This record gives sequence, structure tokens and C-alpha cells, in this order.
Amino acid sequence: MDSGGCGLLSLIHYCLMLSLDGEDESKSGDIPPVTGIRQFYKEFTRESRKLWYLAGPAIFTSICQYSLGAITQIFAGQFGTLDLAAFSIENSVIGGLSFGVMLGMGSALETLCGQAYGAGHIEMLGVYLQRSWVILLGTAVLLNLLYILASPFLLMIGQTEDISRVAGKFAIWMIPQLYAYALNFPIAKFLQAQSKIMAMAWISAAALVLHVLFSWLFMMKLGWGMGGGLVVLNLSWWFIVVAQLIYIFSGTCGKAWSGFSFKAFKDLWGFLRLSLASAVMLRCVLVIFAGYMKNAEIAVDAFSICTNILGWTIMVAIGFNAAISIRVSNELGASHPRTAKFSVVVVVISSFLIGVLMSIILLLFKNQFPLLFSNNSAVQELVYQLTPLLAFCIVVNNVQPALSGVAIGAGWQALVAYVNIGCYYLFGIPLGLILGNALNMGVKVIWYGMVAGTIVQTLILSVMVCKTNWNKEASVAAQRIKQWGGETDVKPNGIEK
Repeated sequence: MDSGGCGLLSLIHYCLMLSLDGEDESKSGDIPPVTGIRQFYKEFTRESRKLWYLAGPAIFTSICQYSLGAITQIFAGQFGTLDLAAFSIENSVIGGLSFGVMLGMGSALETLCGQAYGAGHIEMLGVYLQRSWVILLGTAVLLNLLYILASPFLLMIGQTEDISRVAGKFAIWMIPQLYAYALNFPIAKFLQAQSKIMAMAWISAAALVLHVLFSWLFMMKLGWGMGGGLVVLNLSWWFIVVAQLIYIFSGTCGKAWSGFSFKAFKDLWGFLRLSLASAVMLRCVLVIFAGYMKNAEIAVDAFSICTNILGWTIMVAIGFNAAISIRVSNELGASHPRTAKFSVVVVVISSFLIGVLMSIILLLFKNQFPLLFSNNSAVQELVYQLTPLLAFCIVVNNVQPALSGVAIGAGWQALVAYVNIGCYYLFGIPLGLILGNALNMGVKVIWYGMVAGTIVQTLILSVMVCKTNWNKEASVAAQRIKQWGGETDVKPNGIEK
């Protein structure tokens, strides 16, 4: 049984033992102890409604935003394998690394804003948002060097000269997207903590529709090629940022946004440490190592198609990640530990079942989806070979982000960062490289190593969740709110209503 299934069974057993765990009596608004299957089903249904109320729009928003780059990649495939490989490398390595760093650092707000909102300290959300902007914009300035030096960087990590040269040119064009990331991800966490997700969904949907229309117009109809596509991609991300800022500044967030404040520059070092711990992500590793293999252009194209599909499905997991981080942080902030840990069980079961469903759909259409990305028969054939592994990865990678969302909601970023480093850098990546290169077992084995790292990480996170004392976590949340500038008197805002 895969790691998702193991984690699922252990967490279900953990939930059924809630009434026997010896914890304190439930506080006002917390769920009662779960004493049997009937009550488990009742509470599961109730919590599922709350989870999907958040996860549905979050999944839709994540898919729309991820699809911006994916749509541009689809159009790039019509201009030949070099343009497709170069944009895939830029989008997955240069842009993907920046996306991961910015998304991860912005996730610090999920802990702070979510727990402050649950405790009723709504006025602090705007201050946290501005602190995150200061840190992420500073990080974007540093990441400019990665974009400017993209060609030599890609050559250094083993990409071919042609791919590195064209990808480096594309990276220069995409610098504006970097600053859009720096503003967008803190905004997203700020709005998610208040459950204002539908506004984000509508804005992202409008951006996607406009992106498809103008990408076709400039790249295909007017013949501007990749230059036109990159301009449209930048503008699409900035459309999302500007529209969300207008939504916030218009007063729809109430006391959560009361204007700019000098408090944003207070306690930046502690905020930076939490942000850095949140930023440990390895989204681009697989495509990087594909560049080391024989016939690198074909390998990069095939792996970029698979990671593109995997990326779309992971957006579903990221939606669950956002939803469970909101649920856990809100409930811990409101001193509802039993509700927080029951939410964990619901999200693991839901994400596992959704992952299985998506894998079945992929296998049913395995002969059709490669045609959307490339008309090269060699690329298509390699994608066909990788599809069963891709289907397995979808299941595993749907459970792991949900557990990471629990960690974010509880504020365990630093600990999980060490887990990520150990599982991927010290175990998964070396295993894949040894099997793929030293033993000459082919490009697929690199992916096997990455999957093995994900399995180990999922099992470790499952153990961490099962061993957690949630009453203690609620107390830690109250202390964290005070530390980061909240009031000393907790004023519950009726989150359970």
C-alpha cells in the first residue's frame, strides 16, 4: 500500500480514538469526543462542508493561476522542440524556483493570519500582509540575479547550450512576473485567512480567459511567437495582483485592512525566519535532472509535459493545503483543538480519494493528452511510458501537501523544512541520480527516487500529526498571537457559526 493509504488508515484510527486520548474537556464551540462510527460520519459530513467551502474555490483559483504558464507552454509546443524545452526549463526551473520560494515564504501568513483571525485579532491581518510584502519584495530583488544569470546557471547544472541560451533569453522577459509573485502570494494568504476565496476565484478565472484569448492572438494570429506569449504571461499575473489590490483597498475586508502602517517594519527578523522556513520547496528538480540525460531535448520535453500534468493535479492538493491550513489555524486560534485535529482526518481522506479519481481519469486518456503538448512522436512515446508512474505520483502527491497544510496551520514550518531537506536532498535525489546515471537504469529511475522521497516525507508527516498534542498547540497559538502583536484578551469572532 502506498504512503497515502498508510497515512489514511493511521489517521482514521487516530480519529476514532479521540474520545479515549485523555485530553481536556472540549471548550465552547469545540466538537464533542467522537465515540462511534455514526458520530464519526456525522462530524465528518459537517467538517467536509466547511472544508469544501474553502477548498473548492481555492482549488479553482490554483488551477487557473497554474494554467497561465501551462497554456503558454502548450502554445510554445507549436513552435518546435527547442522553444518548448527552453520555455519548460524557464517556467519549471527559473520561474518554478521563484514561484516555490515566494509561495513558501508567503505561507508564513497562513499561520499568523489564520490564528489571529480565529482569535478575533482581525486588525493584525493587514500588518502581517505588509510585513510579508516587505520581505518578499526584498527577496525578489535578490532573485533578479537568477533571472539575469539564467543562461550560465542552466549550463552549470547540466543543460545543453542551446536550451540554456534560449531559456536565459526567456528568463529576462519574465522578470516582471517575479514581482507579481512577491505581491500576489501574501495577498492570497491574507484573503484566505478571512475565507474571502470566491473573489480570488473570479479574478483568476477572468485572468485565465483573457490569457488564453491574448496568447492565441499574439502568438498565433499576429505571429509574434514566444515574445508575444511572454508579454501576455506577465500581464496576466499583474492583472491578478491589481484586481486583488482593488478588492482589498475598496473596504471589503473591514478591519483586516485599515491602511498602511509603520508596524510593518517591526519584528521583521522573526517574520523573515518564519518565512524562510516556509520556503523549502523542490518543484523544479525533476526537469533539471532530465537535462543530464542522453537526448536531453526530448527528455526535457517529455518530463515537462508530465510535470505540467502533475502540476495541474497538485493544484487540487494545494487547494486542500490552503483549506486545511485555514481550518487548523482558525480552530487553534479559537482554542478548539479537537476540531482542529478532526479536520486533519477529513482532509487526508478527501485528498486521497480525489487523487485516486484523478489517476483513473489520466490512465483512461493516456493516449490523448500528450497530443495537446507536442507533435513530436519521440516525445509522445516517452510520455506514454511515463504515464503509469505519473498516475501513481498523483495519488502520493495529493496526500503530502494536505499534511503540509496541517503543518503550516499549526506553525511547524521550521521542523517540516528539515524533514523536506532530509527526504529529498539526502535521500530521494541521491537515490534517483545513483540509479539513473551510475547504474545506467534510465531517466525514469530519477523520478523513482523523487517519489521515494515523497513517500518517506508523507510517512514522517503522518507520524508527526498522530503524535501531536493539540491542546498544547492551541496554547502555543495563543502565545504566538501575543508575540506577533495581537491583544492579550482573546475575542472569539464566532468562527464556528
